[in-house]
Amino acid sequence: MTTQNTEQANGLSFGSIIRRPETGSLIGFLVVYIFFAALGGAVFLGAPGWSSWLNIAAEVGIIALPVGLLMISGEFDMSVGSVVPASSMMAAILCGHYELPALVGILGGLSVGLLVGLVNGLIVTRTTIPSLIATIGTMFAVMGLTLGLAVLIKGSTSVSYIPDATTKQLLGSFVGGMFNVSIFWWIGFVVVYFFFLHLSPFGNWVFALGGDRESAKNAGIPTDKVTMGLFMASGFGAAFVGIAQVMTYQAAQVAGGQSFIFNSIMCVVIGGVLLTGGAGSVIGILLGTMTFAVVNQGIFFASLDPNVGSIIIGVLLLVAVLSNDTFRALAMNYATKKK
Repeated sequence: MTTQNTEQANGLSFGSIIRRPETGSLIGFLVVYIFFAALGGAVFLGAPGWSSWLNIAAEVGIIALPVGLLMISGEFDMSVGSVVPASSMMAAILCGHYELPALVGILGGLSVGLLVGLVNGLIVTRTTIPSLIATIGTMFAVMGLTLGLAVLIKGSTSVSYIPDATTKQLLGSFVGGMFNVSIFWWIGFVVVYFFFLHLSPFGNWVFALGGDRESAKNAGIPTDKVTMGLFMASGFGAAFVGIAQVMTYQAAQVAGGQSFIFNSIMCVVIGGVLLTGGAGSVIGILLGTMTFAVVNQGIFFASLDPNVGSIIIGVLLLVAVLSNDTFRALAMNYATKKK
């Protein structure tokens, strides 16, 4: 009897593990980290290595979190790549060109992100245009507006701004000379999004939207409001990163931010979020972001050809998609056997 109970407990434990969407992400992170730790040696394992990939993870991670929630709900946001430079340029122009207080520039930059998110949400909920196409359209529109306004106001595609000591310390400083303060903001965002997705009723609504939007609407879930809120959260995250970049590098560039589009999506997919929506977790997105950052920076510590890094990321993305389907199939098979 004891043996049977033990087997049942082990089976339950295994079933609980394979049902977790972040299981594949954890395995992927451990494999990648061990691989680059072996090649990078003590430098990669020490503070220089940790600070290098954590700084990258923090920037893309702040954007990947809301993008991940959007993908869980069945939507995409390609406009984040244009919101980053637009918000940074807004903050730099307000504070650097017009010499307004830092708080005004920060609020102005964040407002850009919220406005773009609101527009995206309105287009998606009020029309039949898919979010992928709608956000590509807003991306190009915001890129054009950012370039045009920067040249019109400043006469240049680059605007410099030297923040005050307090603002610099809060948004653009390096702890110990290596770890960007954005890492701590990233951790804070993880906690907030974990609460909303996994501990509040709002999270159930997000998963319901990704599973079946019509059923969710018929069940009384305010699908349009949830969708608009998610798009605004995505715009806010991208705007926050843009402002942090201004405070860190003391300049805003019109052309910056395009890499965040696909990098954030890769982090989310590597983190176990299904492209079809309805499944995923904040911890998985966190692990996916860390995995991406380790590969991104590990190639330099391992003295590998940068092209090898692109190959590894590409293979990792394909493996992640396959493993997501595999773990989901295992979970469904286990659930069927339990009935």
